[in-house]
Amino acid sequence: MSLPEMISRHPQVTDASLNEALIEASRHANLCALFCTSCAEACVVEDGDMAQCIRNCLDCADVCTATARLGVRRTAQNVDVLRAQIEACILACNTCADECGKHDDPHCAKCAEMCRETARDFQKCLDTVD
Repeated sequence: MSLPEMISRHPQVTDASLNEALIEASRHANLCALFCTSCAEACVVEDGDMAQCIRNCLDCADVCTATARLGVRRTAQNVDVLRAQIEACILACNTCADECGKHDDPHCAKCAEMCRETARDFQKCLDTVD
């Protein structure tokens, strides 16, 4: 079963309220959280001071997870909170991507790429949240 199929079974969801862009961005955010967690763990054993990269990765992972959870809820939505959370996720992803982009490590490159994709997904769906 797919995530859109699961959400479509919600008693308050109609075809018009399914919002597949938000579902896809939420799915992507969960994946981004895993990438960021893996990157942070790899940064622990890198040479040099990786404290800021680790912090940004862990912050991004937590924000992505929270955003994904809010993005798939359909009962009595709080649109203002959802929009604020999406904006926070875009900021966390871009901040993490910028920091990871400063490092030559392959795990940082992949993390930065995933963060940028997730930020783009949420940016695209921000106007669809109502």
